Amino acid sequence: MNGDTAAQTPTGTDHSARGGVVLPSPRSPRPAPPAWRERLAAHGYRARPTAPLAERLVPPMPDGPRVTPRDVPQSPLLLRLGVSLPQGLWYFLCRWSGWLGPVAVAVFAGILRFTNLGQPHAIIFDETYYAKDAYALWHGGYEISWPEEANATIMTPGAAVPYRSAASYVVHPPVGKWIIGAGEQLFGMNPFGWRFAVALLGTLSVLMLARIARRMFRSTLLGCVAGLLLSVDGLHLVLSRAALLDLVVMFWIVAAFGFLLLDRDRTRALLAEKLGGVENPELAQRLGLGWRPYRIAAGVCIGLTCATKWSGLYVMAAFGLMTALWDVGARRLAGAPRPYRAVLARDVAPAFVSVVVVPLAVYVASWWGWFASSNAPGKGGWGRDWAVGRSTDYPWIPEGLRALWHYHSTVYEFHTHLSDPHTYQSNPWSWLVLGRPVSFYYESPKFGQAGCTAADCAREVLGIGTPLLWWTAVVALVYCLWRWAFRRDWRAGALLCGLAAGYLPWFAYQQRTIFLFYAVVFVPFLVLAVTMLVGALIGPPGASRDRRIIGSAAAGLLVLLIVWNFLFFFPLFTGQTIPLEDWRRRMWFNSWI
Repeated sequence: MNGDTAAQTPTGTDHSARGGVVLPSPRSPRPAPPAWRERLAAHGYRARPTAPLAERLVPPMPDGPRVTPRDVPQSPLLLRLGVSLPQGLWYFLCRWSGWLGPVAVAVFAGILRFTNLGQPHAIIFDETYYAKDAYALWHGGYEISWPEEANATIMTPGAAVPYRSAASYVVHPPVGKWIIGAGEQLFGMNPFGWRFAVALLGTLSVLMLARIARRMFRSTLLGCVAGLLLSVDGLHLVLSRAALLDLVVMFWIVAAFGFLLLDRDRTRALLAEKLGGVENPELAQRLGLGWRPYRIAAGVCIGLTCATKWSGLYVMAAFGLMTALWDVGARRLAGAPRPYRAVLARDVAPAFVSVVVVPLAVYVASWWGWFASSNAPGKGGWGRDWAVGRSTDYPWIPEGLRALWHYHSTVYEFHTHLSDPHTYQSNPWSWLVLGRPVSFYYESPKFGQAGCTAADCAREVLGIGTPLLWWTAVVALVYCLWRWAFRRDWRAGALLCGLAAGYLPWFAYQQRTIFLFYAVVFVPFLVLAVTMLVGALIGPPGASRDRRIIGSAAAGLLVLLIVWNFLFFFPLFTGQTIPLEDWRRRMWFNSWI
């Protein structure tokens, strides 16, 4: 995660102003390479280059303000097609392509997520819990126990929502439900209302990932590829169109990761500035890195992750380690003779505050509705009255915090002993190959019902990733492991860290009832791995023209095949009515049924 040797060599950087994936190396090549290197160069080999310290710490972005030159030449491809834009417009498009491209991809993702968002017009899968809990939070500050006929009443046009004040025991923190409830406040207690906020976060996560990939790979093209791939992942789409908590968890993880990337670049730029662009072992060893607002913002996002689901605790640990190792790499690159000692002395304490203390404060604050409820017996949130009148060895702790601690101890017992069998449960070993997806909704319309045009039809919302994307990601992860282990590529280490935080902890709970859709939290890191593989296929800037053409064609074909695969399964992602035979053609394995 902290390697800096090959970390700054982009795997397919571009400058959109130059009409393609072409950008001169940020480092000057070494003189007179041996003959064997010259022969390998024709196949994409690139010798480790040298560069000024500032560029090694923070490689330049491909385009943007203060980067894109005024006289940038127009795209050769457009000129061949007979298209010549006014130079002022062309400069504007090139200068702001780093935003225009990701925003365009996010708009495409938003269209997919918001079109017919209210369909199926039903309470699907775990929406039966979270949509109602969200409504209760906004109307009373805590979750309630609903009557048995609540679902039918809610789905009856014109019927009043059967709200009552009796508290209910729930096992997930409130932030995700507060977010779901915001949509209900805007659009009502209906499928569109309780799905709206999650769809919005799903769309914004595409924009964030496009910008994150652009920053990681220093390529606007690869940033847009990452955004496109996330927008056409089936599991991400399904969870973006359902009022469940896992997409909210994913959103805050991606936001935290993005803020840590911003902190990495900002801190390294500050380090280069204070060193005057020259390695200085003594100064690099003792230099303080000052106020780090982006890392504090990341801590807030980690806190919101934990306040949606407790699995955010693993993200806290993984990202805390990652940002510390990034600091080690920065100080080593700046010339510090003992970078680990320098980080322990200068950086670990503020990092602990940002990544642990700040999230803890955010988490406790997220329970404000529960704290504000009455502590009279039977009048407030579940367990709110537990500490009232109860003797304790810690009287200095407020009774509300003691009651919350007791609540959490019962929730921990629930999570660690949950083993209620479910038809669609799966083992994490099978997740990457999509062994057992989750059917969120299924019905079998007959001719003339729900748009059925055959004797028998099927209508399903299937929680499954786009198969070709996920299977490609397995290969891409092997490539990223190689890049991290043998080339010390920090980008590969960073995305593997995000994947590990969202995936590996589930192997400790293989006896629990767990589902494939939990994997949506690490889908962005699978997409980043595939994007890195796409960049490798395109080839480095120093490769030959033929190598780049062949590589670009292969990368483009891969992306097109993934998009086609998404379109093929699109009816199953969105609950469209299709003939039963068409549904069967999409059930590639028996375990998908």
